Amino acid sequence: MLKTIRLRGTFIFFLILFASFSLAIQTVRAQSNAPLALVMTADGPIMPPMFEYIKRGIETAQRRDAEVLVIQLNTPGGSIETMLEIIRAIRASNVPVVIYVAPKNAIAGSAGAMITMAGHVSAMAPETSIGASSPISSSGENLTSTAETKAKEITKASIRPLVTPRGEKALALAEAMIDEAKAATADEALEVHLIDFIADDLEDLLQALDGFSVKMNDGTQIIDTSNVETVPLNMSFIEQFLLFLTDPNIAFLLLAIGVQAVLIEISSPGGWVAGFIGVVCLTLAVYGMGVLPVNWFGIIFLLTAFVLFILDIKAPTHGALTAAGVASFIIGALVLFNSPGVPQFQRVSVPLVVATGLIIGLLFMVILVYALRALKVPVRAGIESLIGKMGIARTAVPASGGQVQLGSELWTAESVDSSESIGKGDKVEVVEVKGLRLKVRKIK
Repeated sequence: MLKTIRLRGTFIFFLILFASFSLAIQTVRAQSNAPLALVMTADGPIMPPMFEYIKRGIETAQRRDAEVLVIQLNTPGGSIETMLEIIRAIRASNVPVVIYVAPKNAIAGSAGAMITMAGHVSAMAPETSIGASSPISSSGENLTSTAETKAKEITKASIRPLVTPRGEKALALAEAMIDEAKAATADEALEVHLIDFIADDLEDLLQALDGFSVKMNDGTQIIDTSNVETVPLNMSFIEQFLLFLTDPNIAFLLLAIGVQAVLIEISSPGGWVAGFIGVVCLTLAVYGMGVLPVNWFGIIFLLTAFVLFILDIKAPTHGALTAAGVASFIIGALVLFNSPGVPQFQRVSVPLVVATGLIIGLLFMVILVYALRALKVPVRAGIESLIGKMGIARTAVPASGGQVQLGSELWTAESVDSSESIGKGDKVEVVEVKGLRLKVRKIK
């Protein structure tokens, strides 16, 4: 009993010591006046998951009273709607948001250029580029002249208040990016003051930011990054997974696998694995296609392809419908994802589409071959399956009839040849079945 009390006392002592140590560390941190720089990495297309990531970063920076939020950006562009949501979130932030196009060879293309201009501070690494921001429709197609004019004017109007304070040259370059899809290097952007700095790396950027004045919603703020503490904020697993689903190649593969699995479930009902996989893949594919600029007309070709695959199994065309199905599948996928005007980074890989179509076609050809072979296989069930089986005569088997044993069964049998003598114990072979009576011949 005394030993137990001592053990409990020792445990409580160390628990109090640990709590005191943790409290001391928190107190030291609380007393530290080192500014906090929250650093995010936005690498990928501007899609809804990217907006959720940036929104979370802004809320985290505000909650932790950060001195500055740095978003390291590398994007080929993306959704205009998502871009506008990100711009609204940045401009509503109480913490200065620095858009830093990095690392070297990174780009802030299309929607990314607009986001860079919307930052309270804009910077680029050497050998980076910005621009090519002409809008396209949500389906990825080129706009008509009237729609194009409206889209460009709206985009320019949304960015004009943010760029005008930088000067006429900066505004002219920004509008040329929208009107003429013009792009600029980091040096060209800095020359017209479209950006504030060219920084080699994050450390160089933070040094340049120290003492820099920015205009916020509540007035002018001087950024203090002396002795700054940098804290990375990475994308969560869910954000990475949802952004992964917006890859057109992934959406295409999920669609192909999902439809294939559902067809397997329909053709062989009773199981659940294929159906479950099919439903999950189709659900994920629909999410990706709902975000990507797709032409839904391509779905008609894809459905036609799978109908042709099924019909080729039922109809004696010996592969002709499968070949047509492969062609329809490839055309449908390209129409769905690669319509004219869709940016290159949002297009599905043509070799991937062709290879997938050929693999699916080959799979159905294998199924077709096995189906045709099954039609030629003799019946192996019922009375007809007795033909060709061997047995033993249990009595003499004249033409008028006797008894023959096949396995464990005793059958009435007669000789097919009246001149042939089948005696008891002779081996016989069944050559015909007439009702419940066998016709046999003697095996010599």
